[in-house]
Amino acid sequence: MPEALNGSLAWPAYLAALALGYLLGSIPFGVILTRFAGLGDVRQIGSGNIGATNVLRTGHKGLAAATLLGDALKGTAAVLVAWNWGPNTAILAAIGAFLGHLFPVWLGFKGGKCVATFLGCLIGLNLWAALAFAVIWLAGAFTSRYSSLAALVASAATPVVLWLLGQPHMAWAFVLLAALLWWKHRENLTRLAAGTESRIGR
Repeated sequence: MPEALNGSLAWPAYLAALALGYLLGSIPFGVILTRFAGLGDVRQIGSGNIGATNVLRTGHKGLAAATLLGDALKGTAAVLVAWNWGPNTAILAAIGAFLGHLFPVWLGFKGGKCVATFLGCLIGLNLWAALAFAVIWLAGAFTSRYSSLAALVASAATPVVLWLLGQPHMAWAFVLLAALLWWKHRENLTRLAAGTESRIGR
């Protein structure tokens, strides 16, 4: 397989990678799985979010785990398919998948908070960075008991980790993704500042 694309083939491949990533990222596993399970629309319960944390509020841990896995692996799948045409194409597929989860066409462009898809894209692009994200998240969650804070810290650290691993292009891409993830968590940030954010296990 070619390691990179040049000339007239590059831009069509880049656009295709973005489109592929977006379409895969737009698959709303939380909505699909809860509906198939006969639990109605997950957007009508709890926070109204389509991610695993809100699916867990249905009381079905298995569905929440399946949602988490699906939301992560759609990012990984987009990256691995696009990697056949080079790392830059894979990075664009990751951006597309992330944007697809944030703004899914099937749900009126109102998506989730994208932590699982962020991690899934990292798994496809750089496994060491993904492991670092997981370790930082676990450490943050264990010490603070705030899942959202752990995710915010881990996402902010990711571009630095990628840079240290010698992946500057990926690092810059994840600066953008981390900024969008923080923007999506703006209500969590407000609650964290006010001391009203929900803690893990409560």
